[in-house]
Amino acid sequence: MTTYTWNVSQTDYETATGFIITAHFQCTAVDGDFTALTYSTSSWPNGVSVTPYANVTMAKVLEWIWDNGVDKDAIETSLAKQLDALKNPVTSTGTPWVVAPALIPAQSRIR
Repeated sequence: MTTYTWNVSQTDYETATGFIITAHFQCTAVDGDFTALTYSTSSWPNGVSVTPYANVTMAKVLEWIWDNGVDKDAIETSLAKQLDALKNPVTSTGTPWVVAPALIPAQSRIR
C-alpha cells in the first residue's frame, strides 16, 4: 500500500505585510522499501493569501497550492508510476565484463 505525504518546507513572504507569496512543497510516496518524491513551488500574487503569517497552517498553505492549480491527483498518480518503475525495472546498468562475484559460479573463482 502506498502512503503519500505532502509537506511545505518553506514559504516566501513579504516582510512588510507578512503575506505568503510562494510555497515550496514536496509530495513523497512510500511503498515498502521504495520511495518516490516530487518537489515544486507554487506562487500567487500579493493579496491572495490574506491570512496573517502567524495564523497560517501547513494545511491552509496546501489548500492554497491545490486551489492554485497544482493537481494533487495527477502528482500522486505520477509518483505511483515512478514507484511501479522502481519495483519492476525494465532496464538496468552494468558492464558484462565486470561480473559481481555473487554471479560468478563458485568453481570459476577457485584457481
